[in-house]
Amino acid sequence: MNRGGLAGITVVLYIFLYLPLVVVTVASVNSARFGTEWKGFTLEWYRAAFGNPQVIGALQNTLVLGFVSAAIATVLGTLLGYGLTRHNFSGTKFISRALLFPIAVPDIVLAVSLLSFYAWLRSWTGFGNLGLGTMIVSHVTFQIPFVAMVVRARLRGLDPTIEHAAADLGATRWQRVWHVTLPMLRPGILAGGLLAFTLSLDDFVVSFFTSGPGATTIPIYIYSAVKRGVTGEVHALSTVLIIAAVLGTIAVGFASRRSATKT
Repeated sequence: MNRGGLAGITVVLYIFLYLPLVVVTVASVNSARFGTEWKGFTLEWYRAAFGNPQVIGALQNTLVLGFVSAAIATVLGTLLGYGLTRHNFSGTKFISRALLFPIAVPDIVLAVSLLSFYAWLRSWTGFGNLGLGTMIVSHVTFQIPFVAMVVRARLRGLDPTIEHAAADLGATRWQRVWHVTLPMLRPGILAGGLLAFTLSLDDFVVSFFTSGPGATTIPIYIYSAVKRGVTGEVHALSTVLIIAAVLGTIAVGFASRRSATKT
């Protein structure tokens, strides 16, 4: 296939991927409450959405859930990825393959499994009432494998002789990890953290099954609102999520380039 054909296929694929996002964004500033007919520019749907106390509460829950779960998953996933890459032991292959299970299993199966686990935990210990806490634990469960895979990919691209050289110069294991390995791993850690946050921001199935009273997130709120019709408020909230994802991607990309340059 010639270069022109490949370029044409690329353009078609990009249109297929991004046209729905453009449609949602345009609908968020369309004065028509329902339908796709253009009736004029307005920001009323943004004012209505962010003037709604339920939306503000859902947004706060979404951000707390995303930041807390991503922070925990980034720490645990980084440690797991480092351990599996730099230390070989009898269960390395098994654990590496087991990492794929939370990624491969359908979301609905994972959600039902977690819901059953919390019910069993409550029956035996009295803990595990559904709410923001159970949602954080659930999100960490499926975020860790993604962070670990990103960190492992970054580690495989690093030259281990740099760490060996630090050891030859008298650095302890902790000094090697803190002053040599982590600075070189920073782009991978940032990418893994962003991926974890994005997965949390986007998740609906697991959040829906493990949420409790007062733990509504933006995806759950949008799902409930869509039952009454796809209004401009829904489009406005969806557009905010799109913009947040784009800005986060740009910020992490910039930080990763600076970190790679310093390294």
